[in-house]
Amino acid sequence: MAESMIERIKNLMPQQDKIRNIAIAAHIDHGKTTFSDNLLAGAGMLSEEVAGKQRVLDFHEDEAERGITIDSASVSMVHNVGGEDYLINLIDTPGHVDFGGDVTRAMRAVDGCIILTCAVEGVMPQTETVVRQALREMVKPVLFINKVDRLIKEVKLTPEAMQEKFVKIINQVNELIENYAPEEYKEKWKVSVNDGSVAFGSAFHNWALNVPYMKEKGITFKEIIEAYQNDNYKELAKKAPLHDVVLKMVIAHHPNPKEAQSYRIKKIWHGDLDSEVGKALLNCDPNGPPVFVPIKIVIDKHAGEVAAGRLFSGKLSQGQEVYLNLAKLKSRVQQVSIYKGAQRMVVDSVPAGNIIGVVGLKGIFVGETVSDREIQPFEAIKHIFEPVVTKSIEATKTADLPKLVEVLNQVAKEDPSVKVEINEQTGENLISGMGELHLEIIENRIKTEKGLDVKTSPPIVVYRETVTKESRTFEGRSPNKHNSFFIKVEPLEENVYEAIRSGELPEGRIKKKNDEITKKLMELGYDGDTARNVKDIYRGNIFLNQTRGEVHMLEVIEMILDAFEMVMDQGPLAREPVAKVKVSLMDIKLHEDAIHRGPAQVYPAVRDGIKQAMLDAGPALLEPLQIQLIEMPDKFLGAVTKLVGSKRGQMINVKQEGSHAEMEAKIPVAEMMGWSNDLRSATEGRGTSSLKEQLFEKVPSNMQEEIIRRIRERKGLSENQ
Repeated sequence: MAESMIERIKNLMPQQDKIRNIAIAAHIDHGKTTFSDNLLAGAGMLSEEVAGKQRVLDFHEDEAERGITIDSASVSMVHNVGGEDYLINLIDTPGHVDFGGDVTRAMRAVDGCIILTCAVEGVMPQTETVVRQALREMVKPVLFINKVDRLIKEVKLTPEAMQEKFVKIINQVNELIENYAPEEYKEKWKVSVNDGSVAFGSAFHNWALNVPYMKEKGITFKEIIEAYQNDNYKELAKKAPLHDVVLKMVIAHHPNPKEAQSYRIKKIWHGDLDSEVGKALLNCDPNGPPVFVPIKIVIDKHAGEVAAGRLFSGKLSQGQEVYLNLAKLKSRVQQVSIYKGAQRMVVDSVPAGNIIGVVGLKGIFVGETVSDREIQPFEAIKHIFEPVVTKSIEATKTADLPKLVEVLNQVAKEDPSVKVEINEQTGENLISGMGELHLEIIENRIKTEKGLDVKTSPPIVVYRETVTKESRTFEGRSPNKHNSFFIKVEPLEENVYEAIRSGELPEGRIKKKNDEITKKLMELGYDGDTARNVKDIYRGNIFLNQTRGEVHMLEVIEMILDAFEMVMDQGPLAREPVAKVKVSLMDIKLHEDAIHRGPAQVYPAVRDGIKQAMLDAGPALLEPLQIQLIEMPDKFLGAVTKLVGSKRGQMINVKQEGSHAEMEAKIPVAEMMGWSNDLRSATEGRGTSSLKEQLFEKVPSNMQEEIIRRIRERKGLSENQ
């Protein structure tokens, strides 16, 4: 059977109108992996008896053990709809917020997304996050309301009450689409019961329905409820198999790769659309230059690094030479493969519009742009939340130190939402992740899958440094006293910072005139001159060159920007990253002779100038806070309020419905270590919480000095360094 399936996949790969690239995205525990099992069973890749129980795409041991999806998993399968074969490339993504980076990256490779919600719980914070991630990448949503069996068996709703519940969920999803979709798609992409872009069912019991299917088969709501009352719901799975209903919906409502790229490319690639590459990308042209973007890298014991991603144009074949645009390296494709769950099937070559695995690309990383020539890279994949919890990690045996460095580099490749810092001078290695669970999983995988014994420190919170007022202009002088840089810093405007965070203002150095960025900055309130003077947008900070007519500026500007980025990585208070700062170079005096203005002179002078100006501008520490949505039976409201208060938290909102209570609270990450255990104790195990938003706010002034002292002590910095 496997052989014929591979043949069918290979035959469909060149037929773009018969391809759908889709992802499943939802809140944790809403049933995504069970849902994927059903689709695989429908394609004959899994027996129907185990569909919904096997969780085939959770193939890591820790996923099976914890019962959650940690990694996104790809699979290609063929479905016959209306007598025609279609190739569905599916990516199952995690629901836990600590692994949200995987969702963002999966969205780069797909054109359509099935948003899954639980019929009882409805739209949850992580549902909102995944919808935001999908729409930011111009991925079209459809909706599946899962766990309808619970509405009937546990909540015992009438057909009318059930429909009301559905309408409420549909309206919530459409509100998210209204808020986050690009202007021209706000109405077009809303989901609707009548056109069949909404389906409902039970992935656990393998059935689904939507209005077109109910009309076609003559099934009513009443029949569904009766099937559960009479305990013959298995009949539903025969009458309306989930895979049949859902895939008909996908084929009817999700675009094929060619259709999708005609509008997606403009948003995710900022090169010249009239060039040969631009036209090939817009048309998903299999005969154009190859362009491949990896969204995940997996280390395979036998093959080495496998880069999974989307081929946006051209063909990729075994033995082909390619160019990595960000790493600036040439490399050679050793193998091209397609996915069948955990298995990779090697093929000779693959045309544009497909999701594939590529082996042999030395120096590859997630978000790289692979082509056959130097081109404008794709826009960086922007994660909604940043890593805020850090641990130092060391090998138990000193002899394993070289292996640890190698393993950490692998980990950073496999999961780009983990930040790895290897400090050769101090020998300290740091890993930063989205939360305690994220770091725990990574530590566990280093021990079990990579076979390396490590020990880690208790979690450390990463703060940000910023300024609160405009500084005077400070002179940074080079060690040889021949060059001077006059620098001023001030707080960055909140709306500009938000535009950088949301990806509206792309980060990076601005080497030549960029009308798009200038226009965006002017919309945000900058005048034309100031907007054109912006030379670097880096980690939520901006650098402006306000100098006039300096002859040698072109020779030193890259060094000045290097020095600016060094300070933004490690601020003057405690060498923590800097955020929300605007640095202006007001004037410059350079030595005539190039030999006297090299890196050894420019770096220290610019760094010194920026640091002095920052210390003059009311420097402050920002701490990460999380807005958590806490759900519990209402009798625990008092205990949870007390718990939030004990963690320096603030209640933002409380809602009560019957015996169910919901609280939104803002809590500093520094106080959240052990949060899930504390919440379980306070609510006798019945409270749950999920991350809704992440933000940075000023540390209370009475705590700032003590925190700075502790950070400096931990980093081994002397008092006046």
